[in-house]
Amino acid sequence: MSIKILFVDDEPDLELLIRQKFKKKVFLKEWQLIFAQNGVDALEKLKEHPDTDMVLTDLNMPVMDGLALLAELNEANPTIKIVVMSAYGDMRNIRKAMNCGAFDFLNKPIDFHDLELTINKTWQCVQQLKENLRERQEQQKKLQRSEAIAREQATNLEQALQDLRRTQGQLIQTEKMSLLGQLVAGVAHEINNPVNFIYGNLSHVSKTAKSLLGLIALYQQCYPSPAPKIQNEIEEIELDFLIEDLPKMLCSMQVGAERIRQIVLTLRNFSRVDEAEKKLVDIHEGIDSTIMILQNRLKANGERPAIEIVKEYGDLPKVECYAGQLNQVFMNIINNAIDALNQSNKNRAPIEIKNFPTRITISTQVINFDWVRVSIKDNGPGMPASVKKRLFDPFFTTKPSGEGTGLGLSISYQIVVDKHYGQLQCFSEVGQGAEFVIEIPIKQSCEMRMQVSSAPAKMTDEHLHGMLVD
Repeated sequence: MSIKILFVDDEPDLELLIRQKFKKKVFLKEWQLIFAQNGVDALEKLKEHPDTDMVLTDLNMPVMDGLALLAELNEANPTIKIVVMSAYGDMRNIRKAMNCGAFDFLNKPIDFHDLELTINKTWQCVQQLKENLRERQEQQKKLQRSEAIAREQATNLEQALQDLRRTQGQLIQTEKMSLLGQLVAGVAHEINNPVNFIYGNLSHVSKTAKSLLGLIALYQQCYPSPAPKIQNEIEEIELDFLIEDLPKMLCSMQVGAERIRQIVLTLRNFSRVDEAEKKLVDIHEGIDSTIMILQNRLKANGERPAIEIVKEYGDLPKVECYAGQLNQVFMNIINNAIDALNQSNKNRAPIEIKNFPTRITISTQVINFDWVRVSIKDNGPGMPASVKKRLFDPFFTTKPSGEGTGLGLSISYQIVVDKHYGQLQCFSEVGQGAEFVIEIPIKQSCEMRMQVSSAPAKMTDEHLHGMLVD
């Protein structure tokens, strides 16, 4: 390896003498010699040769002397080794240079044998410094790699933990909805059988009752003066009222049976346990069935006023979707709206509730010809930006401990975005209510999935938003 040496001296003959004396080392490229006339010249040469191993400098020079050069080099390149050269009479400056960081010194006039020994000794120190520097750099690189690996592992572990918690939450929520769906479907099935039996026989009962009443009327025409015993029985059972009321009772029973059949159908539409694949469904049926399931929470009781449901349905085609999962989204959002309104009503005066009743408005429409939008808007308390920012985070909830899992909206977001390639957005301001907007493509084709980036932009109308978040 070639040693690069910078000699700094204003003596004009020094360069010639050194090149002549060490021409063999230069020829064999053991040494690479650079010469400068003063400190300023030396700094310029060092810029041209930043890999210089050592500097041998005179102390007494014009423009910039050796001590000034030493100070500059210590600040600019503290790893370079400096040997000072001066006459015996300049020992005070030599000591000063050594105290300022010079590695060694040579007396003038220069003894070339002594010069070679000093250069070799300095080179050994430079080599050791370079080796130490390489080791430190390698250790630093290893440390940086280790830190990077550790950070990556910590990030992966954190992500894995979040994924595990999210998956656990999804499994819990999915299991709950599955059990609810199975329960609803089971109840609907069990109710459906006897109701169909009653409903199917009501027409026969009506015909039979009509025939019996006709026979009684015929008897009354043929025997206008019945025996006292029969007359007493007629008065006892209030035959005239019975003849008038029986058809009404049968009609009421038929209406009630039809209502139960509709409820059973609604329960089955909500559960959709037999529809694991995407199918074309009526979105309005899903919303109506969800409202029916939540009807008890919407009615007034001693603790809360009624919540009005306003439907502003557009003319929607059937939509290809996972019906049961989409109903779960409607359930989560409407449930949150009910919670928010009930919580808000606790702090409102009765006269205010009467003049400004609580309301949930559900509107639907087709947008861009191939998307549908469902808006669920309440006139509740709204939410601050800090809550809205974390709205769809797993396990985030504003409800009291034990009342909310923080999974409802997170799972709803995944159902809409991941399962249906749509958008779920919330617009809210404190005191101005809340609106959740669901937008999904009508067809879940491959082409439509590729158009997600061109999905409808955020709504530009003025929105009123806000909910307690589950």
